[in-house]
Parts: sequence; C-alpha cells; structure tokens
Amino acid sequence: MKIIKFILKLIAVLVALFVLFVVYATLSDYKPAPTEVIFESEIPDTIDVHDELSLLIWNIGYCGLSDDMDFFYDGGTQVRTSKENVFENFEFVKSELQNNDTLDFLLLQEVDIKSKRSYYLNELDSFNLILPNHKSFFGKNYDVTFVPSPPTNPLGKVKSGLVSYSKFKPKSVIRYSFPGNYSWPIKLFMLDRCFLVKRFPTNNKKELLVINTHNSAYDDGSLKKQQMEYLRTFLVEEYDKGNYIVVGGDWNQNPPEVDYSDIKENSPAKRFVLNPIDPDYLPEDWTWVYDKSTPTNRYLNAPYEKGKTITPIIDFYLMSPNIFSIDVNVKNEDFKHSDHQSVMVKIKFN
Repeated sequence: MKIIKFILKLIAVLVALFVLFVVYATLSDYKPAPTEVIFESEIPDTIDVHDELSLLIWNIGYCGLSDDMDFFYDGGTQVRTSKENVFENFEFVKSELQNNDTLDFLLLQEVDIKSKRSYYLNELDSFNLILPNHKSFFGKNYDVTFVPSPPTNPLGKVKSGLVSYSKFKPKSVIRYSFPGNYSWPIKLFMLDRCFLVKRFPTNNKKELLVINTHNSAYDDGSLKKQQMEYLRTFLVEEYDKGNYIVVGGDWNQNPPEVDYSDIKENSPAKRFVLNPIDPDYLPEDWTWVYDKSTPTNRYLNAPYEKGKTITPIIDFYLMSPNIFSIDVNVKNEDFKHSDHQSVMVKIKFN
C-alpha cells in the first residue's frame, strides 16, 4: 500500500511539474509583432542603378549540421554533433565569410546566439567582428528557453535567427512576421518564421529592397502556403511602386521549374514535405534564379553519403522584372560543414 501511495504521489508531482513547465513556456513564449523596425536612418546610402551588385545566401545550419550529422526531427537519431565538430564548422563559416567580404550583401539563416545546440557560441557577435566593413542586422525567429524534445536528450535553450549584412547603410530594416503557426502547445517550442527587408534609395528616385527569408520546414505545406501568399502581396505592392526587389534565402521548397515529385513520394524525412512553388505564383517576368547544376541542401535522416543522400535545391533567389542576374553559382563543399551550401549571384538593374 505504501508503494502504491508513493507511486501516486510521484505521478502527481510529475504532472504538476509538467503543468508548471507548460504554463511557464506559455507565459515566456516569444510573440513577435507583425512588423518590427530593426534599423532606420535619415542619411542612408544611395544605390546607383548603373552598378553591378553581388549577393550571397547561406543557411549555415547553426554550425551544427555537418556531414556527420543526422537529426532526430528528420528521422535520424542525433540531437547535436560533438563540440569539436561545431567549432570546426564555426571556423570554416568564419573563413568563408571573410573570403566573401567583398560582396555587397550576405544573407544568412540559422545563426545562433548562445544556444545549447551550438555549445553556447555567440555566432552573431563573432561574424560581426570579422565583417567590419558590413552593417549587420539580426531578425530573431527562434527564442525558446527550453525545448523539451527529445525527452531523453532535450534540445534545450535556442536563440537564433536571420542575419543580413550590407556594405551600404539602408534607409530601414524591418522584420516581417510570416502568418500562421502550429497549434498550442507545439508552437511554444517551434520557430516564429519571418523575412527581413533592407530598403535602400536609388539614384533614380526608386528603392531597392533586399529581402532575407527562411520559410517553414516542418509542415504539410499549409504554413508555407500562407507565408507565400503574404509574401506575394508584399512583393506585388512594392513592385507596383516601381521598386527593385531581390529575395534570397532558404525557402524550404523547390523552384517552380524543378520537379521533385519522386522525392516527395519516397521521402525518408516524414516531417519535412518538399513542396514546389506554384509556377503561377507571380507573373512570368519575375525570375527564379538558381544554379541548376548543384544542389543546395541535403536530407538529415542519416549522415551524408555522396550519391546516396537526397540533395535538392531549396536555396535560391527571386527577382523582380527590373533586375536580372548575370551569374549564379553554388559553392560545392559536399555538405561537409552545413546541410546547406551557399549561393552567390551577381545582378544588374534593368
């Protein structure tokens, strides 16, 4: 009888602790505003529309998703790689950023600030130090005090987001929250997706918008659909004003011209559904810019094996009709230091 009472008391205590944890997570939940002004200037730099500009996009995988990693949420077993691997990946990313410090814009995703999964490195501050000629703008999209999954080895504290670097001083930088979210309580421990808009005046009285995006990954396509509809409305309104627009980042979906129906039907990562962007998403004079010859992402259901691991294209650019690309290429590193590969583009104004 005493054993039964002890077990019942223990269960009651565990239930109470769980309820308190959920209440705390609810009260401390990061709730970003629909729009947040990150930066404003009355004396921004003016972009000359006769100049050529260069951009790089890269989801660095918080320096924790190198080729040795599988990931529990994608059908793998690991939660994080070793500290040695994270630091090696971190040094590689810093080296690559330094090698590309002549580029006008660097758009990064999954940059961590003192998160457990990246051994509490402040990646943002470190990157800022090695890019002294660039202005840095951070848009938070993940801020959870304690992610409890998986229960046997919790992901723990996560703070992360998008970082947009620019050689030019913008007129403004604004964080736009994507609509839609998971149901409660799952949403308490998931990302709050957003896109980051840098706005520059041009010397022909228009504006250039450089947009950094990171769309949802773990949904059935419904969240991405809401996000894409919201983004489309924003893009059309800005282009109707005569503005120039470049969007780049990790879309977590493939460009309209790329068919991955075989991957979708036989995916080993059940939580990640690879959806195509609708070919009629925007008028055909808008252009999707990507390197057709090289994948940008690899699946995380198992450690990387060249020729065996699924490797789609989900990192690319979208450009308004008054901009065109003159060169685009992926830096192929066989996913040694991240589950994504960087994509560099050069553009001109039409």
